Amino acid sequence: MEHDGQLQLYTAVANQLKEAHARVRALQVPEGVRMALTRKLLVITAAAKHDLASAARRLERFNADLDAGRIPEEDR
Repeated sequence: MEHDGQLQLYTAVANQLKEAHARVRALQVPEGVRMALTRKLLVITAAAKHDLASAARRLERFNADLDAGRIPEEDR
C-alpha cells in the first residue's frame, strides 16, 4: 500500500513540475530571470530522483514564491 502512496506522490510532483515549467515560460521577465527559475526547477527535478518528499516541499515553496511575486532579479 505504501508503494501506491509513493506512486501518487510521484505523479503529483511530476504534474506540478510540468505546471511550474509552463508558468515560468509564460512569465514576462528578462531571459536571465527565466533561466534562473528554470535552473531551480531542474534542481528540484533532480532532487525528486533521490528524495521525493523533500522535492515536493521544495516545489511547494517555489510555487508559493511565484504566487507571491517573489521572483529573483536578473543577474548583472
